[in-house]
Amino acid sequence: MSKITIETGRRIRSYRTNQHMSQEALAEKCGLHPTYIGQLERGEKNATLESIGKIADGLSVSLSRLLENIDSDNDGENIPLEAYRILQERSETDQKKLFQILKLSADLLK
Repeated sequence: MSKITIETGRRIRSYRTNQHMSQEALAEKCGLHPTYIGQLERGEKNATLESIGKIADGLSVSLSRLLENIDSDNDGENIPLEAYRILQERSETDQKKLFQILKLSADLLK
C-alpha cells in the first residue's frame, strides 16, 4: 500500500487509542464495519474520502487535522514530521511534557 494509506491508518489508530476507544466503538460511531476500521489502521485498504470523513467525525477530529502533513512524495528523512508523529501518538498530557522537554533542550543549544 501507499505511504498515504499507511500513515492515514496510523493516525486513525493513534487518535482512536488516545481516546480509549475500541475499533468496534469507532465503527459504530461512524456507521462502518469494525473489520474495515482494522484494515484501514493496518494500511491494508484504501479508504474513500467519505469514509475518512466519517472516521474523522467519529474521532471528533477535523478532516484537515487527521490528514495534515501527510506527504506521499517525501522519501527523505523529515525530522520535524517524525517529531510530529511521535507527539501525535501520545496523550495530550504526554504531548505537553514532551514539548516542555523540547523547549528546554532547545534553550540549552543556544
